[in-house]
Amino acid sequence: MARIRRRGLTPSSLSFLDIMSCGFGAAILLFLIIKHNIDSGATAALAAPDLQSEISLLEEEILVGKNNLVVVKNTIADIDEQLVVAQGLAREIRVEIDELSGHNRELSTESSKSKLEELKTDLIKLEQQKKALEEKLEETGESARAFAGTGDRAYVTGLKIGGKRLLILVDSSASMLDKTIINILRRRNMSDDKKRKAPKWQQTIKVVEWLSAKLPLDSQFQLYSFNTEAAALVPNTEGEWLNVRDQDKLDTAINNLTRLVPSEGTSLANVFEAASKLRPKPDNIYLITDGLPTQGKKPSRQTTVSGKDRLKFFNNALVALPERTPVNVILTPIEGDPYAAIAYWRLARRTQGSFISPSKDWP
Repeated sequence: MARIRRRGLTPSSLSFLDIMSCGFGAAILLFLIIKHNIDSGATAALAAPDLQSEISLLEEEILVGKNNLVVVKNTIADIDEQLVVAQGLAREIRVEIDELSGHNRELSTESSKSKLEELKTDLIKLEQQKKALEEKLEETGESARAFAGTGDRAYVTGLKIGGKRLLILVDSSASMLDKTIINILRRRNMSDDKKRKAPKWQQTIKVVEWLSAKLPLDSQFQLYSFNTEAAALVPNTEGEWLNVRDQDKLDTAINNLTRLVPSEGTSLANVFEAASKLRPKPDNIYLITDGLPTQGKKPSRQTTVSGKDRLKFFNNALVALPERTPVNVILTPIEGDPYAAIAYWRLARRTQGSFISPSKDWP
């Protein structure tokens, strides 16, 4: 019997390509499985924080919305309350309008007109009685001098005209010609008659006349004018007190003031020194000026004087002022002197006097 010969295993006996394909496919499948797991984990890891932040933002927006809702509700409640109040006020206003309309109708009647005429008549009678009493007071000598202002102005000055010995100090320097520097320079070159008629100087004279008319009859007075020097307006009476009842001397002082011509600079030191020589000392000083001094006791060598220099001269002059004497300041301001008002106000306050800066139509 013939033996059958077996053939050996050769690459051609099995499908070598099939085996290789299966192996390669398994490798690819394994690679895909491993990569998919890695990508899924990374995506999940990256997606989790984003979702959490979005959730937080949504929760925050919800909370803000709730708070805004509460605010809106409160605002609506306030508006409702204000509406109720406004409606109540509207009703009250309507009632007041009705009442005023009723009053207007009443005033339009003949009886109201007659009452108004009666009130006017009574007012005229009272004014006539007042005028008669004032004339009677002047006739009986209750006023030191008569003074008639322009119009019927009744200013509250705050000045206290009282005491046994009253001293009036009047600034007669060139600055009293006007309130502006350029007009002062212009008026300085005018005639003496025009200088005397300068509105600011005329106001100063009227202020002195007003003060003299208010002097108590049982008191004494002295009236000084000052620029770089101080002098009594009644000649040869420096250091003396004059009786207010001495009408001739009071008139002489006022008349001499009207004949003065404002000139030169200002020295408070000299006039305060003259005031300190009066014996007994003044009970009240009335200072009429327009600014701080431009020199001390002696003329300054400086060609210009600054505001700080003027304040220095002022403070030095206060040393000569009589102690514990009220200083009442009447200031008619001038431009270019910014420290004057506060300095004189402090002086009046410290000495328990008064301070006024009158309008151009006073007194």
